[in-house]
Amino acid sequence: MQPIIAIENIQKTYKSGFKALNGVSLTIQPGEIFALLGPNGAGKTTLIGTVCGLVRPSGGRITVDGLDIHDNYREVRQRIGLVPQELAVSMFESVWDTVKFSRGLFGCKPNDDYLAELLKNLSLWEKKDTNIMALSGGMKRRVLIAKALAHEPRVLFLDEPTAGVDVELRRDMWSMIRKLREQGVTIILTTHYIEEAEDMADRIGVISKGEIILVEQKHDLMQQLGKKTLTVHLAEPLDKIPELLANYDISISDDSLSLIYQYSTADQQDGVAPLLEKLASLNIGYQDLSTKQSSLEEIFVSLVAEKVEAAQ
Repeated sequence: MQPIIAIENIQKTYKSGFKALNGVSLTIQPGEIFALLGPNGAGKTTLIGTVCGLVRPSGGRITVDGLDIHDNYREVRQRIGLVPQELAVSMFESVWDTVKFSRGLFGCKPNDDYLAELLKNLSLWEKKDTNIMALSGGMKRRVLIAKALAHEPRVLFLDEPTAGVDVELRRDMWSMIRKLREQGVTIILTTHYIEEAEDMADRIGVISKGEIILVEQKHDLMQQLGKKTLTVHLAEPLDKIPELLANYDISISDDSLSLIYQYSTADQQDGVAPLLEKLASLNIGYQDLSTKQSSLEEIFVSLVAEKVEAAQ
């Protein structure tokens, strides 16, 4: 299957000498939700800007739906919707005029029924005749989303879409994203709310200092890099770790009543059963067991830390 977006060795160096992107290569498949994670200044917004034609790369090549963005700029932009971080709307226009103008700007035929349904889905229909300057911050964010979807794009970029918005809008937005994916729209989002990426995304990409350091299926990423923590609640206090358990990543709780064991979710041999067999052979009794798997946020933080350490 041909990727909907193909990014090949993209470079971006500003006049100041700052290298925002350093050989980024990435492919996005049609109909997927791809989450791009990274700390502030990692290059997320710059990368989105290059794909959308807002930032001119210093080198490399990008195609969208098989079209080179440099040679076919207008056709590519018709296929892309962008919800930026910052508000970018005319404050003196009504909601309806704003989305209608945005649709016409991309050369689409008028379709008032589609726009009406779009505004209803975003809880904007009752505000359609209201000037944007009179809307709340959350409502203005909804207008940005409506603008991005007005021309029925095949690809939707969401750059920190829920930063600073209310819980209701966040819920409505993710509901709409699921519907768009069902209709075949490809969605690329950047977010600081890692739980949203964990809940929504099919694949996760991590960018740090202008380089992609990892791209994985979300499930595979959790399996490969996730850690599980087993807590063994002991029947009696334990003073020290027995020598038979010395090779395990295991510690004793402060109250001496629990063993805390960390192991990889990918290593089937490094799991719970072998440890429990050793505990039985040592006549160490326990009352209960509990497990906790590392979150995507913990994995993300560890990946970035490893990248920083390797660069030093």
